[in-house]
Amino acid sequence: MDTNVFEQMAKRYDTVERMELAKVIVKEVKTELQNSKSKSLIDYGSGTGLVSLELTDLADSILLVDSSKQMLDVAKAKITLKGITNAKVLYSDFTQDTPELKADIVLMSLVLLHIPDTNKILHELFNILNNGGKLIIIDFDKNDKIQHPKVHNGFSYEELKRRLIEVGFKSIEIKSFYHGNKIFMNQDASMFISSSIK
Repeated sequence: MDTNVFEQMAKRYDTVERMELAKVIVKEVKTELQNSKSKSLIDYGSGTGLVSLELTDLADSILLVDSSKQMLDVAKAKITLKGITNAKVLYSDFTQDTPELKADIVLMSLVLLHIPDTNKILHELFNILNNGGKLIIIDFDKNDKIQHPKVHNGFSYEELKRRLIEVGFKSIEIKSFYHGNKIFMNQDASMFISSSIK
């Protein structure tokens, strides 16, 4: 993944459109996080924390992980500004090297589409989760209108479910929850949420 693109985007990342989309995602993720007050959460590919910093009252601790230092600098500033005490940031790219981490919940919101080797990242996240832990993925439904050399054009449920099962996840639930105009590379698209247990 070409992090320079994300480094350059960091300073102007929190656009009105992104913030609106994040609100929709936060609302959906909150339903997945009921009874998680004592749990640790990793937001992988957290960016500036648009999603996970809205969830800090629902988990015991939140670790924002991203491969862009600039994105995390923005997230860190927000954590300080809001006086959030249970959120930290970690500069890391699990596709290169995964640190020794454990968590009860891993959240990946609109990140999988940027990762070429889907199986490898799912495997890394599986290993990070505690037994009985939950992987929450939010991403776009497969969209044939989108062709880009560096981005998956969304995911079909069958394909994603197969990959999750291969990695070892069980009780996988996937459903679409939102359809928006021009939200995926300027195309109308729908997003799904998938929840899998280790």
